[in-house]
Amino acid sequence: MTLRRHLLDPILHENPVTVQILGLCSALAVSRTLEPALIMAAAVTAVLVYSNLVISLLRHVLPGSVRLILEMTIIASGVIVVDEVLKTYAPAIAETLTVFVGLIITNCIVLGRAESFALRNGPLHSIADAVGNGIGYSLILLTVAAIRELVGTGSLFGVTLLPTLDAGGWYRPNHLMLYAPSAFFLIGFLIWGLRALAARHVATASTPVTRGQR
Repeated sequence: MTLRRHLLDPILHENPVTVQILGLCSALAVSRTLEPALIMAAAVTAVLVYSNLVISLLRHVLPGSVRLILEMTIIASGVIVVDEVLKTYAPAIAETLTVFVGLIITNCIVLGRAESFALRNGPLHSIADAVGNGIGYSLILLTVAAIRELVGTGSLFGVTLLPTLDAGGWYRPNHLMLYAPSAFFLIGFLIWGLRALAARHVATASTPVTRGQR
């Protein structure tokens, strides 16, 4: 498999959220608005790249009896660094994300890619896989956050796009979008829609071409 395929497959065909149904907890919890969702997406991607790279480099010397413990330790060290960076340079965002940055340690995407990919592939391929999965996760997280913030408040990144009634405009915000269950339903619809499109594409590609259609 090429580096390009390792990079693009998690975005197009093997998205960790819509196909593998991983990373849902953070997607539900931090997608209320775009700003914390963007920071969480960057944090998860950074930890993915770091853990995949380190585990790939150490794959031949990791003892099998304590492999998972060592993988979790490597992932935890990356999460600690990310958390400290956020607390130093973006304390307001760090306070908004609270425990969810620390919970990256238990994010199934990170441990899953380390265990199923980085242990079996070289550093460059592992980095490409990490970046692809990070982008795939980020696209879903940011899509859900953008819909929730726009429909729930009429704004994106705090900038008003739909003038609300309170400000003399015409838009009535749907505050239900600001609650976690809305993210659950939005992700469900995204999974359903993307899988339906994928199934339709496969069906179209496998349809035999008759002589009259050529």
